[in-house]
Amino acid sequence: MSTSASASHAPRGPHARGPVAYFEDPAPGRGALPPRAAFTSDAPSLSLCGTWRFRLSPAPGAAPDGVELDGFDASDGAGWSDLPVPAHWQLHGHGAPAYTNVDYPFPVDPPRVPSDNPTGDYRLEFDLPEDWPRGPAVLRFDGVDSCGLVRLNGTELGVTKGSRLPSEFEAGPLLRARGNVLAVRVHQWSAGSYLEDQDMWWLSGIFRPVTLIARPPGGVRDLHVHADFDHLAGSGGLMVAAEGPGVRIDVPELGIAGLPAGERAEVPGVAPWSAESPRLYEGVAYTDTERVPLRIGFRTVAIEDGVLRVNGRRIVFRGVNRHEFHPEHGRAVPRESAVADIELMKRHNVNAVRTSHYPPDPEFLDLCDRYGLWVVDECDLETHGFERLGWAGNPSGDERWSDAHLDRMRRTVERDKNHPSVVLWSLGNESHTGTNLARMAAWTHERDPSRPVHYEGDRACDYVDVYSRMYASHEEVDAIGRGSAAELDNPRHRELPFILCEFAHAMGNGAGGLLEYRELFERHQRCQGGFLWEWMDHGIARKDAAGRPYFAYGGDFGEDIHDGNFVIDGAVFPDRRPSPALREFAKVFEPVRITGSAAGGTLEVTNLHDTVGLASLAFSWTLQEEGVTVAAGPLDIPQAPPGATVRVPLPDLPSPAGESWLTVTAVTAADTAWAPAGHEVAWGQVLITPPPARAATGPGTAPALLAPGRLRLGPALFDAVTGRLTELGGHPVQGPRLDLWRAPTDNDQGSDAPEAARWRAAGLHRAHHRVAAVERASGAEGPALVVRTRVAPPSLGFGMLADYHWSAHGDRLRLRVELEPDGTWPCTVPRLGLRMAVPGRFGAAEWFGGGPGEAYADSKQGARVGRHAADVDALQTPYVLPQENGNRVDARWLTLSAPDGTGLRVEGEPVFDFAARRWTTEELDAARHTTDLVPGEVIHLNLDLAQFGLGSAACGPGVLPRYRLHARRATFTLTFSALGG
Repeated sequence: MSTSASASHAPRGPHARGPVAYFEDPAPGRGALPPRAAFTSDAPSLSLCGTWRFRLSPAPGAAPDGVELDGFDASDGAGWSDLPVPAHWQLHGHGAPAYTNVDYPFPVDPPRVPSDNPTGDYRLEFDLPEDWPRGPAVLRFDGVDSCGLVRLNGTELGVTKGSRLPSEFEAGPLLRARGNVLAVRVHQWSAGSYLEDQDMWWLSGIFRPVTLIARPPGGVRDLHVHADFDHLAGSGGLMVAAEGPGVRIDVPELGIAGLPAGERAEVPGVAPWSAESPRLYEGVAYTDTERVPLRIGFRTVAIEDGVLRVNGRRIVFRGVNRHEFHPEHGRAVPRESAVADIELMKRHNVNAVRTSHYPPDPEFLDLCDRYGLWVVDECDLETHGFERLGWAGNPSGDERWSDAHLDRMRRTVERDKNHPSVVLWSLGNESHTGTNLARMAAWTHERDPSRPVHYEGDRACDYVDVYSRMYASHEEVDAIGRGSAAELDNPRHRELPFILCEFAHAMGNGAGGLLEYRELFERHQRCQGGFLWEWMDHGIARKDAAGRPYFAYGGDFGEDIHDGNFVIDGAVFPDRRPSPALREFAKVFEPVRITGSAAGGTLEVTNLHDTVGLASLAFSWTLQEEGVTVAAGPLDIPQAPPGATVRVPLPDLPSPAGESWLTVTAVTAADTAWAPAGHEVAWGQVLITPPPARAATGPGTAPALLAPGRLRLGPALFDAVTGRLTELGGHPVQGPRLDLWRAPTDNDQGSDAPEAARWRAAGLHRAHHRVAAVERASGAEGPALVVRTRVAPPSLGFGMLADYHWSAHGDRLRLRVELEPDGTWPCTVPRLGLRMAVPGRFGAAEWFGGGPGEAYADSKQGARVGRHAADVDALQTPYVLPQENGNRVDARWLTLSAPDGTGLRVEGEPVFDFAARRWTTEELDAARHTTDLVPGEVIHLNLDLAQFGLGSAACGPGVLPRYRLHARRATFTLTFSALGG
């Protein structure tokens, strides 16, 4: 709204104590012009971004008087300093960031805020350009957190609230050619803060651009582009509603010239806009005094038979939730970072964004239009902290806050209404329900019936158009898809598309179970995908006392209350490097599926795009024997419409002797806006030749006792008392021995009953190893050294029996480990495997198996079979909060070597998982930041039979039953040999 109740007449709650200050008024700000679409034009404009003078006061009453007046002393000596705009003052040495997820960081006494309310005064003196026209001008603020009093040349223009929304003020009559003084007083806390309890850092200031825009008489004040598409006729319809005298529209490419605003043009043969084919037509809206460039995308959004369709086709959101964030600038995100976000999304098969939980910088939506992303555009609204009070006093149902709710929704819709990428409006997030939200939905339906309305908090679906949930389990999604869930007794739930507005919490090492979600989206027509939580970690760049960089999270700035590293929950690290979760997402949700069978002699290629064929892709194949390429070539794949599968014969292949895999890739055939030609979009593998049978080992070497207290077995030395391997081929080693523990992941520590808590209660992190016997024996493999042990936690009566059967065959040392649970186990197991240590100089890893990246039982679709190599240090995933990481799956063999070629080789029967790092699991467990991890002198090597899955329990479902690891009887066989030396 453009006006609000005056401070003296604002309604107050039962705890009112005197007049309400403007920043405590629950009504919207005052003095702003009616909201309009964000657009540029040829009207003169002046960016006011740059260096402003700034002074932070501890409270409004301590702020200086007269800041808005000519001649005010804003010198360094008066306590002022320079501050960039856009920026957050906490990231420039004024106060400190604070992070909470749900809790308000101040007493909940709406609409009151603390007396200790940091207040920043901004002051800018500026001149107008020589050719600046006389007449109306608009002063535009695209984002001020949380409330700003705006004054120009000593006169108040108004008050802005709604931190992530624009406000425009009429400034023309007050402007002068030289020496304009713009003063903005910004309060960290305001009544608006009660509506802005989003899960992110509390950061304040003018964090989006400030612009002065001349408004020519007879210009275009606002416009609304209606560009629909008839998928049956293949034609479009264009009508532009505009505010301004005699507005006309030209779209030269479509032969449209001089189309009056308000009149509709039928456009035959138009190419529709979609996220996969973002066709935009360049046009212009103009009057005699102003020209506004248009980018027009023709598309129609509709819900038919309970299915959300765009241009007549069912779409599936393979989406992410995106907060705006930069590790140095907070929500003042540079344009190049926004471009990097979208290019990373497109390269990793992300097709949709939910703008959690506020409208983004308008330029981001311009990029979504151009690059192609479906967008759920969310209003700047969240009152999550009232959940702590049982939702008592929640503004969503309080009449005093009605205007503020409607104002925020109006400003969202009016600003972003012309973006074809926006296919759903969202009322906000985690604000429970109430009449104010219902009014927002009603207004939106009336203002823009061309887009459905979303809001997860309307669980009854009384005023929304899609059924939305957060973190529904796989079982729930399946029940919803089948229409058998108990809550689907509500007939509205049965009529509407189902969307997971948040799923698969990507905090730390995770999320697991993406494949099973995808299978549900494909199985049930009404289950139309969802949005991964979330896009990136919100780590703030800092350096420790030694100058080493790390990323800070909640609690690192001395907050009274905070939610720790819960703000570190993205698929992209704070510096915008993709995490393993994003690579897994890219594979699981690839838009082309490639499968095949050597026995059947065919390949199957399924087009999983929503709207386009395969013409933009080029296919090729590679045959590898034990990871070494032996043949390759292009592959001709017939065109397939969306949803279709084509079958082609396997290419003519040689006959390798060893294990061989055919890998087929689909890459971009030409340069795109988001990737160069040759970027891999999808891949699949077919086993052509299985691994050859293991050769007979031949007679073994008998163990021999050496003095003092050592045993020799072939190339190895053992401690005669403990039976532990101490040397292999002349190289010192430690172990291996049974390992049941891992440094818990964020998901291990999530949920009301964390898996990691059970593990710690069972003492698995401090298990003791008792040697029962060290024996020389004879078996099927010939002479052997048998070490019998029991591994168990202190004070408890259960454990694991582990018998190590060692045999030597020439220069090879074979180990068969037999495991058997002892007693009644009270919990699952983090891992079943072995841990050992090898010389630190063996830092080069090479393996044949799954890779190249980290993978786990329920998150390994992105691991392809091949020969991979990496430095041990590069095997680590530097999660902001250190935790279990770096596992590689299904290795047939592994070598760790030094520059001189010496090293160690491990072979599986048939496969094993491994991780190698320069610190212990215990050190990894204890670390709070990456700088806590100090490399040691040895490499700690885990060789695993299995690990517990990852799941999503940090804020979602736990590990699916098939990926849960239980103490069980098992046999695990490995062969060791030395390299060089």
